[in-house]
Amino acid sequence: MSDVTTSADLPTIGFGLFFEDYSVGQRFRTIARTLTEPDIVNFIGVTGMTEVLFTDLTYKKGVGEAGRVAPAALSYTLMEGLLCQTVIQGTGLALLELHKKILAPVVAGDTLHLEVEILEARPTSKSGRGIVKARHDIVNQKGVTVISYEATRMVLARDG
Repeated sequence: MSDVTTSADLPTIGFGLFFEDYSVGQRFRTIARTLTEPDIVNFIGVTGMTEVLFTDLTYKKGVGEAGRVAPAALSYTLMEGLLCQTVIQGTGLALLELHKKILAPVVAGDTLHLEVEILEARPTSKSGRGIVKARHDIVNQKGVTVISYEATRMVLARDG
């Protein structure tokens, strides 16, 4: 006699953290992602950010870096993508507030990861969800924080 298991009976993996999984002071980091020249060129084309700083390799006034400079929005978006694929996949309900500081340039070839610290975690007045505030530091391969931001999100609770 064999057990027949349908796909509906199988556990689903790949969902992010629920509200109850967060605690103040908790820290984690994402995997790293190397930013490529095609990433930058495609992002510039899609967004219309055709500023010479990003499109003219001979224009380097005040940047002092070698290679194609990436818009800070691209670095931020790539790191948020890593969060979407992991800790907030299927559990993130809304990005409520965001405060960013751009601290250093990013160029093609830089490898970035995100370091996150939970600053606040509280339930909402409605059951089934909570509010999580975190500090996010985007760090390059040299250990330099290139962008730091605080984000407040609404996150699904287990009973949601």
